[in-house]
Amino acid sequence: MITLSGGSTVAPPTPGAPSRGKAPIARHRSLWGEIWRWAVTLVLFAMMGVIAAGLVLIVAIYRQARTDSAQPAEAIVVLGTAQYNGWPGPVFQARLDHALALWHEGYAPLIVVTGGKMPGDAYTEAEAAYAYLTASGVPPEAIISENLASDTWESMQGVARVLAPHGIHDVILVSDGFHLFRSRMMAHDVGLNATGSPAKASPIHVGGGGEYAYMLREAAGVAAHLWETRFAPVVKPVAG
Repeated sequence: MITLSGGSTVAPPTPGAPSRGKAPIARHRSLWGEIWRWAVTLVLFAMMGVIAAGLVLIVAIYRQARTDSAQPAEAIVVLGTAQYNGWPGPVFQARLDHALALWHEGYAPLIVVTGGKMPGDAYTEAEAAYAYLTASGVPPEAIISENLASDTWESMQGVARVLAPHGIHDVILVSDGFHLFRSRMMAHDVGLNATGSPAKASPIHVGGGGEYAYMLREAAGVAAHLWETRFAPVVKPVAG
């Protein structure tokens, strides 16, 4: 207690006791402030989801490039690439050599070669592959050609078209390792049951220079294919 000059006593103030006065004013966000806060949060979560999906996709491409899942099938499909005056370039030749090895080992009785021609070319990629395989001892009746495709998606559609009369659905895809994830996805999209076998002797080999640039490019290719075949048909406005 505290004794005042007049003889009266009062209790001392309690330490820490709140002083009397106006209560603090609670501030509330405006409606637009709340909308903006939630919009930013959703954008951040969407960006994190895209980054996570991209990383998962790159890992899947990386693992497929190092996995040979070849098993007995009805045909071996060689994805076309650069040819020079009717003869396959180094990358294409490595793919064809790998297909030859699988054919000699009895994985499949037929080899399908794919690829059209670039402007100014005298030969298609498939024609160059056909010349290389026949020169290597493969009988012409064991080779089926797809001569029109200009990219992987067109190749898969063309392969499905040329194999349909033969009733063939089970195939082994031969390409560079980084290319197999997207190729298998596209093959499944056209109704083919596809395994993958990478051409390990290709100049574009796993662990080689530029591999990660190729994988990033393939990830972008997968995203573009998914957009064109899954999402664009849904969001595309219906013509009136």
